[in-house]
Amino acid sequence: MPIAKFEVRGLVQGVGFRFFTVRHAKSLGLTGYAKNMMDGSVEVFANGEQTSIERLHEFLKSGPERSQVDQCTIEYLNSEIQFSGFDRR
Repeated sequence: MPIAKFEVRGLVQGVGFRFFTVRHAKSLGLTGYAKNMMDGSVEVFANGEQTSIERLHEFLKSGPERSQVDQCTIEYLNSEIQFSGFDRR
C-alpha cells in the first residue's frame, strides 16, 4: 500500500488541524500520524488505499473551519514503514 507524506502550510497550528486530520484519516481506514513542525507547518504521513489517501488530501487542502490552508503538498514514498492506527504527535 502506498505511503504519502503531506506538508500543510498556512494557519494550521492551534486550530484543531491535527484532531481534524486524525478523525478523517481514521474514517478512511488510514494509518499514520499528524505532527506539528517547528516551522509552523503540519506534517502528515498516511498509509492505506490510494483512493483513501487522495480523499484525505482533499480534506487537508480545506482543513477545519478555523484553519487557513495556503499550501498542501503530497509526496509518495517507497517505504516499508508500517503504522498502527492514526495518531497525533
